[in-house]
Amino acid sequence: MDGTAASPDRPAVERLLSDGKALWLDLDDPDADGIALLRDVFGLHPLALEDVEEFGQRPKLDDFDDVAYLVIYGAQGAGQPLVEVHCFISERFFITVRRGPCAVLDELRESLCRPGSVLSGHPQEGHRRRPVRLVLLHHVVDSLIDSFFPAMSDFDDRIDGLQQQIFAKPRNEQLAELFTMQKWLVGVRKLVAPQRDVMASLVSGVAVLPGMTPAGEPYLRDLYDHLIRISDLVDSYRDLLSNAMDAYLSIVSNRLNEVMKQLTVIATIFLPLSFLTGFFGQNFGWMVVRLGGLPTFLLLGIGTELLVAAGLFTLFRRRGWF
Repeated sequence: MDGTAASPDRPAVERLLSDGKALWLDLDDPDADGIALLRDVFGLHPLALEDVEEFGQRPKLDDFDDVAYLVIYGAQGAGQPLVEVHCFISERFFITVRRGPCAVLDELRESLCRPGSVLSGHPQEGHRRRPVRLVLLHHVVDSLIDSFFPAMSDFDDRIDGLQQQIFAKPRNEQLAELFTMQKWLVGVRKLVAPQRDVMASLVSGVAVLPGMTPAGEPYLRDLYDHLIRISDLVDSYRDLLSNAMDAYLSIVSNRLNEVMKQLTVIATIFLPLSFLTGFFGQNFGWMVVRLGGLPTFLLLGIGTELLVAAGLFTLFRRRGWF
C-alpha cells in the first residue's frame, strides 16, 4: 500500500501495479502530475477524472468498464465541513482521492500497515474470502460512515445544552446558533441520503463492484445498516432542532406578552388618573371658587386618585393579571 501524496513516485506505482500486489493509492489534492498518473497509468475514464478535478460531487456510484467510481463523505466533527472522498475500485488497484487532511483515512492507513493487521496474510483471491481490494474498500467506507456517529453524538449534546440555555434565558445568539446547526444538519442529510441509496443499490444487486464475491455481501449490508442509523439520527435531530426553535419563539413570545401585560396594567391605572387630573384642572370660575382648601384638595385631589388606583390594583390582582 502506498502513502498519501499529491504526486506519488510514478515508477514505484507502476512497479507495484505490475507486481499484482495489493495497491492502495491515497492522493491528497492531486496536481497535474497526479491527474496524469491516474489517466496514463491506471487508465481512468476522462469523465471520472473531470469529477476528481472538481470536488463538491454528489455521492454516487458509476461504472466505467472494469473500474467502479464511488463518491462518499465522512464527518470531521459536529458543525465542521464534511470530508469528500473519491474512490476507484478495480480488480488491480484501489485509489482514494481527497482534498485536505482526513484523520479517518490517516488513522486507517496506519492501522492497516501495522504487522498483524486485518490485511496480514489475507489471500488475494478466493471464493470464500474477500479480495484485498474489497477489504480496503470496506474499511475505508466503514471508517468514513462511522465517523458520523461521534459527530452526531456531539451534535446531540449541543442541542441539549442549547435547549437548557433557551429555557433559562433566550438570547439572539442562541437563535443564530440554531440556524447554523440547522444548516449543517440539512447539508448532512443531503449527503447521507444519496450514500444510503448507493449502498442500497449494491445490497440489492442493482450495482456490482469489480471482483465482488458472496462473502462480501454481509459487509455491504452492514454499511447500509449504518447509513440507515445515521439517516434516522439526522431526522431525529432535525425534529429536536425544530422543537428547540419553537421553544425559543414561544418563550420569547410569552415574555413579550408578560411585558405588554405589565405595560397595559400601568397604562390602565394611569388612564382614570389622567381623567381626574384633567377634569379638576379645568379653568372654570365656579370650580375655582368652590373647590378650595386643604381638606378638599386631600379628599378630591388626592383621595379619589388613590381610591381609583387601589381599586384597579385590587381588580387586576383578583383576575391574576400580575
